Amino acid sequence: MAAVRTTCPYCGVGCGIAAQVTGERQVRIKGDKTHPANRGALCSKGTHLSETVGLHGRLLHPMIGERQASWDEALDDVAERMRDCIATHGPDSIAFYVSGQLLTEDYYVANKLAKGFVGTGNIDTNSRLCMSSAVSAHVRAFGEDVVPCSYSDLDHADLIVLVGSNTAWCHPVIWQRIERARERNGTRLVVIDPRRTETAEGADLHIALPPDGDVALFNALLGDMMERGLIDEDFLAVRCSLPDGFWASLDCEPGIDADSFARFAQLVADSPRMVTLFSQGANQSVGGTDKGNAITNFHLATGRINRPGTGPFSITGQPNAMGGREVGGLASMLAAHLGFSPDEMADVAQFWNAANMFRQPGLKAVDLFRAVHDGRVKFLWVMGTNPAVSMPDAGFVREALARCPTLVVSDILAGTDTAKFAGIRLPALGWGEKDGTVTNSERYVSRQRPLFTAPGEARADWEIVCDVARRAGFGAAFAFDSSAAVFREYAAMTQLSLRHGKLLDLTGWATCSDAEYDAMEPFQWGGTHPCATRFPTDDGKARLIAVAPPQAEPGRSDFPLRLNTGRYRDQWHTMTRTGLSAKLSIHRREPLVEVHPDTAARAGLIDGGLARVTTPYGNSIYRVQVSDGQPRGEIFVPMHWSDAVSAGGRTGRLAQPLVDPVSGQPGFKNTRARIEAVEPQWRGFLASRDRPQPDVLYWTTSPVAQGWLTELAGMGAIDIDALLPAGHRSEAADLQRGMQRIAVTDQDGALAAILFVTRRGQLPQRDWIAAQLGSSEGSTTEWLAGRPSQPLKDRGPTVCVCHSVGEFDILEAIEAGAKDVAAVGQCTQAGTNCGSCRPMIARLLDTARTQHKEAAE
Repeated sequence: MAAVRTTCPYCGVGCGIAAQVTGERQVRIKGDKTHPANRGALCSKGTHLSETVGLHGRLLHPMIGERQASWDEALDDVAERMRDCIATHGPDSIAFYVSGQLLTEDYYVANKLAKGFVGTGNIDTNSRLCMSSAVSAHVRAFGEDVVPCSYSDLDHADLIVLVGSNTAWCHPVIWQRIERARERNGTRLVVIDPRRTETAEGADLHIALPPDGDVALFNALLGDMMERGLIDEDFLAVRCSLPDGFWASLDCEPGIDADSFARFAQLVADSPRMVTLFSQGANQSVGGTDKGNAITNFHLATGRINRPGTGPFSITGQPNAMGGREVGGLASMLAAHLGFSPDEMADVAQFWNAANMFRQPGLKAVDLFRAVHDGRVKFLWVMGTNPAVSMPDAGFVREALARCPTLVVSDILAGTDTAKFAGIRLPALGWGEKDGTVTNSERYVSRQRPLFTAPGEARADWEIVCDVARRAGFGAAFAFDSSAAVFREYAAMTQLSLRHGKLLDLTGWATCSDAEYDAMEPFQWGGTHPCATRFPTDDGKARLIAVAPPQAEPGRSDFPLRLNTGRYRDQWHTMTRTGLSAKLSIHRREPLVEVHPDTAARAGLIDGGLARVTTPYGNSIYRVQVSDGQPRGEIFVPMHWSDAVSAGGRTGRLAQPLVDPVSGQPGFKNTRARIEAVEPQWRGFLASRDRPQPDVLYWTTSPVAQGWLTELAGMGAIDIDALLPAGHRSEAADLQRGMQRIAVTDQDGALAAILFVTRRGQLPQRDWIAAQLGSSEGSTTEWLAGRPSQPLKDRGPTVCVCHSVGEFDILEAIEAGAKDVAAVGQCTQAGTNCGSCRPMIARLLDTARTQHKEAAE
């Protein structure tokens, strides 16, 4: 069977995939060498997509409460509740909360229903949480939400500046491109990030900026360029508009030490071709829009835009955040990049033949859930996202969901933290089943194509929305019979963009046939530099926006630390998909709180112990990782863990719900916090074929090849029976150490579960034990000992998940003479597939060189 060319469902890089179906719900994944975004490269998440296409936990039938319902009954119920709510409480009692995981066609019909026929602007998306400050910065500077760069600019840059982006982990294929540019062209790299990440470790210069220091730094940098005479006066005069007093607004301290600033400014001065790539670290701030404009101001004033190797480049976090922005999936946008002027509103109403056009922008995400909580919104439809985990102040959001009279959830999984609150659950298609388009960070539109038939009764999101719209009385406007038909209407609608001076133009696809849609090759709207000839403002000029550094907040003795949040390399959002992959779970099996050694010492924390992080909004427990890459007084936690997989790591409960005043994006990166040690009375782990749901102080579970590996810690008595399945038990105990080990075998003698707990002793390594699940070949004595009778080679923690290469394997290769990452790859294969582990290999090489040098002195 020929490979199906489709698109990865993870980050905004938009990598093409060549997927070959090899059996029922089985697929072989390779990068699509013809796709312009990745040319065959994939990261670890994309590489291991085949481990996530099974039906474990899938929602396969419509559900009303806990009862399976027919589609007709469920859709009738949704439509009736919607109609009644509008009739009784008005259209703004209805809200939709959607997702960058939706395809453009899904987004389009949901936005059309909400804004044109229900009559509410209350449709927002989880893209509000990651990229909406970049959207607002684009609109303020350019007049439209348009990214002015392309990935090819990275290939031509003299200098790449990464702002708030752990690119090596969060956008690994872009990182690979940056690595190639550095190797081939000598491109220099500056990383601006409070943490010394693996990305920062590979930089020519790492600037450990204090939280929310970006505006001061870029204002000072632009002021320095002005003093050096490096402002492009001609470009400013012809292509830009400046507010009065703009240059005076740049008079501020850079917020970093003088030596680092001097080095940074000199690199910038020496590098006329410069790309600044910024991401969540800049956007997820109460001043995120100003940060985006400070970066854009610099590029406009120095003329470093619209030419190869230059520009401010917002790199998106989700596979179709851009497509959602294009069709108006944000409450603060109309469809086709339009705004809310009377003429724009009238044109959209006429194009849609809208029965009940909304009148004003709707509620942005944080305010939307506040409205659910206080009863203004009484009907909420959540599509393809998990706000009970991902929203800031998630405890409050859960209260809101519990209060909502009608909560409808369309999703692929039955038991997400959000779905548990829903009165109606509708089964949607997942990746490998969907059929439509996505737009990546550089404006390339690509097809996502189905590999498998729809499981159970699952349907496309656009089809579900249209079915409800027809039942609500809007059938003529939602009579689409295919995703191609939806796309044609959306493409035709971009004629309105052109009419109002925007750059978004898909009109060439407005009359495409179904066959042409099916065969669509990736294409980039706007070209490499869409603003090369004009900016989409009334006068064609870009706007420089005067922005000022935020005022310093007063300290609080009860919350003396700053909490930063972010992503792990091999996980995605709330792990509803990546959390099913045994390979992807190896990199980080638990949620870690990263703490500087001095901060840890003051709080009495030990590396590998447990700690409770508390903010004014909630608390959660994490495993401690002491790291000198973490700044003093700041702590870092991941965003991914949920009730489905852990009692700890609940980062959404901690993050502040304060938002940027322009974009409405929450400030996830800078929340007041404190930390304290947690000392359980016992610790343990469970390897089991069935997924457990323990009731203990701390637990977190991750998949292994034949089951699940669960870390445990608790107080008081251990309820062994609640943790273990039925079967034949064999037990060993060491009362002196408070150690208990119990193996459970099934009727065939295969290992079904094994539990290790201790109150004072050491626990054995997990990998060999977990690998014995389902096996009947080992002996009970070996299982209870936690090791084979013939010791295996200790390969150390896994570094390369693609080829199962351990840290000690790499150190052996270095000792044998491997001098660089490529040589380590030749010896071990590590880093030769997806490349996500190459920064870690580089770190091991640097450590080995330092040790060798110290030994020689």
